[in-house]
Amino acid sequence: MTKTPIEALLDQCPSIYKLVVVAARRAKELADGAPKFVETDAKKVTSIALEEILKGKVAVNPQDEAETTDGEPKKKRASRAKAVAEKKKG
Repeated sequence: MTKTPIEALLDQCPSIYKLVVVAARRAKELADGAPKFVETDAKKVTSIALEEILKGKVAVNPQDEAETTDGEPKKKRASRAKAVAEKKKG
């Protein structure tokens, strides 16, 4: 098992929460068959994703728009909910 130091990962990403989201997305891509960006002995997609982030092969953009659990941006979801509420009124 590969040990990736959390302090080094936090140098690449300003927030532990953002780091988790980026690593999970990349691990899902790897599980779906995406090619690896680094040569590693790690077998688990989560370990590979963290190693890619550590080596700067996966970009972490702290300005990304927040997303809901269904992957839809909150702004669009909120406006859709508002439209549904207005439709019920009228």
